[in-house]
Order: sequence, then C-alpha cells, then structure tokens
Amino acid sequence: MEHRAISFFFLVICLFVFADAGSVGVNYGRIANNLPSAVKVVKLLKSQGIERVKVFDTDPAVLKALGGSGIKVTVDLPNGLLISAAKRQSFANAWVQKNVADYYPATQIEAIAVGNEVFVDPHNTTLFLIPALKNIHGALVKYNLHSKIKVSSPIALSALQSSYPSSAGSFRPELIEPVFKPMLEFLRQTGSYLMVNAYPFFAYEANSDVIPLDYALFRENPGVVDAGNGLRYFNLFDAQIDAVFAAMSALKFDDIKMVVTETGWPSKGDENEIGASVDNAAAYNGNLVRRVLTGGGTPLRPKADLVVYMFALFNENQKTGPSSERNYGLFYPNEEKVYDIPFTVQGLKNYRDVRSPVTGGERVSTPVTRGGSVSGHTWCVANGETGKEKLQAALDYACGEGEADCHPIQPGATCYDPNTLVAHASFAFNSYYQKKGRVIGTCDFQGAAYVVTQPPKDLGSVSSPQDIEERDGSG
Repeated sequence: MEHRAISFFFLVICLFVFADAGSVGVNYGRIANNLPSAVKVVKLLKSQGIERVKVFDTDPAVLKALGGSGIKVTVDLPNGLLISAAKRQSFANAWVQKNVADYYPATQIEAIAVGNEVFVDPHNTTLFLIPALKNIHGALVKYNLHSKIKVSSPIALSALQSSYPSSAGSFRPELIEPVFKPMLEFLRQTGSYLMVNAYPFFAYEANSDVIPLDYALFRENPGVVDAGNGLRYFNLFDAQIDAVFAAMSALKFDDIKMVVTETGWPSKGDENEIGASVDNAAAYNGNLVRRVLTGGGTPLRPKADLVVYMFALFNENQKTGPSSERNYGLFYPNEEKVYDIPFTVQGLKNYRDVRSPVTGGERVSTPVTRGGSVSGHTWCVANGETGKEKLQAALDYACGEGEADCHPIQPGATCYDPNTLVAHASFAFNSYYQKKGRVIGTCDFQGAAYVVTQPPKDLGSVSSPQDIEERDGSG
C-alpha cells in the first residue's frame, strides 16, 4: 500500500504552491553625521522593495518623508521618556497626538515600541515599563487608533535565564512577576505581540569553539537535536527564537505572537570580534531573508509566520563601542550596498550563497526509525539558486538512476504545470526523498535541494505524507 499512498501524495503536492511565509523589514538608525536625507532614504527603501521600517524615535522629517510611501512604520518611544509616559496619562496623550496621530494614516504607523531593551538600560527604568505601555495604549484609545496600531516593547535575549536548549527557555526569575506576566497579559488583551531582538552573532562570537559557523549562517549542516523536545535545529536563529517561545509557554502564554525587531551581523569588527566579516554578514542576512520569506515558522511554532527587521539600514559612524557597532549596515551612507543581498521573493531568484541553507525543524523520534530517517512532516525542494546546469543534472539523476516517479511532470500529465525547471526538480527531488523514507542526506543532490518543514500552501486537504498513508490504510 505504501507505493499507492506515496503516488497519491505526489498527485496532491503538485496542486500546492509555496507561500511567502513572512515579512522582512529594516531598522533605520541615524547615529551618524553623513547619512542621506530622509527623502532619499525613502526612495532607497522603495527601490529595494523594502515594505517595513523601524525607527528609533519620531523625527518629524523622517515621518513626513515616509508619508504616502506605503511603507509600514514602527516608531519608538525612547527609554528616556518612559518615566514621564508611565507617570502621566496626559504626557502619553500628548506624545501620541504629536508623534503618531498627526502623521497617521498618511504615514502608515503600525506599531509603537515603548522603550528598547529596557531591562539592560543602566537608568533602571524597568518598573516603569508596564504603566508606560498601558498609558500609550490608552492614548491610542483616546484617538481611536488602538485597533490599527500595536504597542509592545523590544526585549534582548539577556532577559532569558536560560536559552539552551531551546526547550528549556525561561525568563529571568526576578522579571517574571513584576514585568513579564503583566506585559504578556497586556499583549494578549490588546492583540499585540512580543518584540524580540535576537543576534546569533553574539552567541557565535562568544562560543565559536562549540557553535559551527554554518549553523549560525543558515548554511547546510547536520543540525542540533534539542534533547528536551526532540526537534532538530539547523540554524541558531530558530533556536534563539524558540527559546523565547518556550519561555512564554512556561508562563502559559502560548498564544502570543512574536516579531523579531532586530537581528543582524556586522561586516567588520575588531580583531577579537570573531566572525565579523563582509562574507559572513552577507551570508547571514541573505540567508535570513530567504529563510523568512520561504521557510515558514520555527520548529516549535511551525505555523507562526515571521516578521523580522534586519539591523541596520546604514553603517552609523557615530555609534560608540567596538568596531562592529559601526558596521552593521546593509548600505554605506552613499547608498551603495555593503554586500549584495535581496530583500524580496523576486530578488531571491538570483541570490546565491556559497552553500545552500536549510530551514530545519524535523522532530527526531526516539528511537529514530527507517535507518536514520527523520520523522515529522518534511519535504525536499529544489534550490533555485544552484544554476540551471546543476539543477538539470540533478533532475536527470532523480528521474533516471534515482528512480523517482517523474511521470506526473511529463508533458500533458497532472503536474506538468507550472512548466519550470525548479518546479519539476522540486517534484522529482521530493519523490526521491519520500521514496527513500526521508533518510537524512537524501535531500541534497550536491547542493541542488534542501529540506523544508512547512508544506507548500495547501490548495487541497492533505498536509503530510503520513496523513495519506493513514487514510490509505498503510502503516
């Protein structure tokens, strides 16, 4: 019965299309004295297809320039104003009117970040965060903007007591009762989301002796199995995000969504800043874009579409600290790219990293079955960046010596359309992969394919190979 079940699965999968799983934005910092005007910056954003931007203040020139652009904006109430916003509703009302209501809806403000990484702020403003959140939201209610604009506050990963393994993620005990429980309850009641700043670079820099660089850069690697939940992680970013999800789950807030408000990799650093280089920054951010736009959610939250803001738009020459702080930019101040990466699904078609990344997330059973296979719902798809010649050779192998079932992609057959090399190769690679029992290593084709854990957007009703086997009576 297995052959009939798998054949039926392939007839169904050709009715699927891949969906854009998430959204990519960028942080527009301005701690520099050589940046282009806000008007030029908006033109740059539009030329790159960037549809979301996060700013660290409410500069009138910036908000005015963004008016009518169609770009969605997240603004920031600086940490220095937290105390005033917390103590006086009248202050919060005036701030929202001047910095939000006066620009909306021409400027499409979609969120307000109340403070930034407040828990590590040396001015000890943590206890003012919750009342500030509530007062800013109250001001939005006053101006009837509360259903259109979300309120949250970005946290750093240092707010976690534990982040490894991901399943053991937990918040710092001293922050749970006074801050996290009331903040997460506020987010739940207002329909908002947790803002998180996550930097795999910092973890790699401090632990390069144990964290493989490929794992940090979304490149092909064996992955790391979380002993706590059996999930296999193929990149550090997903592992960090799931640690936060686990921490929320431990407090019974599984329903709260997350937005990654900052992540990035420096293109230059001091001698002791291991991993800071142009090549690594290009790989991290380029593969991040692909992972977000095509990879679905995380292993722990596979259905959670990701919204991620890269840090940062420009190199900022007046930032203090190590050299890396001044070299996170995607662009130089003259608007030239520091390295060439795409920001859209269309741009991904021509994007090439040294090695193909994988999205990860297979759940490993105990015991592992089928001679080293991974259980869970996984599919093998073509890596469109590998080049036509390599892709065609891999397709020829899969349909020939590999004995994949390629009849449905022949002219006039059920899955012939869309008639593209990538679509046909994905079908053939997945046929081979499923036939081999999804054994680790059977979805590679010398870099021409990779595993995904999110099914293509379903136009039918079948969600996995296992589902079909069960319905067809095979085991």
